Amino acid sequence: MAVTKEDILNGVTQLAQPILDSMGLELVDIEYGRAGRDAVLRLFIDKEGGVTLDDCADMSHELSAVLDIEDVIPCHYTLEVSSPGLDRPLKKPADYEKFAGRLVKVKTYEPLADDSGNKRKTFLGHLDGLSGGVVRLTLAEGQTASIPLERVAKANLEFEF
Repeated sequence: MAVTKEDILNGVTQLAQPILDSMGLELVDIEYGRAGRDAVLRLFIDKEGGVTLDDCADMSHELSAVLDIEDVIPCHYTLEVSSPGLDRPLKKPADYEKFAGRLVKVKTYEPLADDSGNKRKTFLGHLDGLSGGVVRLTLAEGQTASIPLERVAKANLEFEF
């Protein structure tokens, strides 16, 4: 039976989680895909106060050793471990509470109306949180928006000057 991308991502996540926990790190996102003839496995990690280069190097070293033993990726690959950056994606429902008050950009799958009736697919504003599966924002123009979480295509923190 062929190993699927989902199998690989699930397997790596299960192997990485104990390492992340022991190092006080959080898995923000994981990607696996082709890059030419080889594959690339990318982990984006974070912690309170931000990750350092040493955190990324330590995680890469520890995870690489485990992946070599467990052999969950059936081809040659490159492992990359990095910070999610200043425009950190919001992936889990808990992220919408954790980053309440921060400036975010939310993109939806289809145009939705803000609370003033203006339809759009991109919302920029301060995150008020998540309640009952609905993301609440105070938009840059002053109005508010309520966006069902299942209609969010992508959400990221935005850098404030």
